[in-house]
Amino acid sequence: MRRPTATFVTASPPSAPPAAGPGAAEPLLSAPLLQRLNERRDGPGWRRLTFHLAVLGLGALLWGWPWPQALPGAGSWALRLTGLLLLGWGLAFGFCAMHECGHRTAFAGKGLNDTVAWWAGLLSFYNADYYRRYHQWHHRFTHQPGLDPELEEAPPSTLAAYLLELSGIPWWIGKLRGHTAGLRGDFGGRPYIPAEAAAAVTRSIRLQVAVYAALLAASFWQGNGALFWYWLLPLAVGQPLLRFVLMAEHGGCSTDSNGLSNTRTTWTLPPLRWLMWEMPFHVEHHLYPSVPFHALAEAHRHLAPHEVHTGQGYLSVHRDFLRDPARLALP
Repeated sequence: MRRPTATFVTASPPSAPPAAGPGAAEPLLSAPLLQRLNERRDGPGWRRLTFHLAVLGLGALLWGWPWPQALPGAGSWALRLTGLLLLGWGLAFGFCAMHECGHRTAFAGKGLNDTVAWWAGLLSFYNADYYRRYHQWHHRFTHQPGLDPELEEAPPSTLAAYLLELSGIPWWIGKLRGHTAGLRGDFGGRPYIPAEAAAAVTRSIRLQVAVYAALLAASFWQGNGALFWYWLLPLAVGQPLLRFVLMAEHGGCSTDSNGLSNTRTTWTLPPLRWLMWEMPFHVEHHLYPSVPFHALAEAHRHLAPHEVHTGQGYLSVHRDFLRDPARLALP
């Protein structure tokens, strides 16, 4: 990988808002509008976090509830499977809560953002402190081969590779390898983890793994396998939907530095958009990472006329991938 000298992307407003095109003089969003959109408030973050926790709680209740014997077997299993899906999606999409809080835009204060990000990462098997630095490079070098860390593993370019990616298996392998290396403090080949941050990231990963170990020990002690039944299995069930939506963010887009063409905004149903903390508005988020999730829909109304990839739903995007999986390949 080439190692460019980079200044990390932060949640602060860009010094010069992107313009409408090469050589354009007018910014896409005016300075007064951007200033208003950038306002950070606790209320929207708490409401969205409450919704996310409600999905987790309802899923856990339906999945684990000891249904009365009088309930027909098929009905009982339908409720349990619904609960398993809700719990799995709530856990997997904890990634989206971690992502938004990692930008420190979900809430007004840095401390609350960092706390929610860490616990959301714990639930979704990410480490928030590692991911924040990784993700800063993704923003600076979005979908640029050799620069964007999200492209360290080549995207799928065949039907078999596409289906494997959707399964989540490569993600599990990558996470296990990454956490293992992080436990050792080994961040070789990861220039987005600078030497001065390595110790703090290592401590964070070790603390996270210690929590998993404590929960595993408690599961064995109680003999109920709770860590497997209420975390590992649901998280595995929830991964395919998360992979499905994440593949659409940049898959099949340009590999240049133009945020209007290297990223996709995708239409979807409100419940999924809420669970994703508005990340389907992905072009908007990449152009203006300082804008909190709750203001992205308004930003879209101003940016949509300039976007290259917008107006499709997830099913439509993936139909295009299935017709020609090679379009996901990088040049």
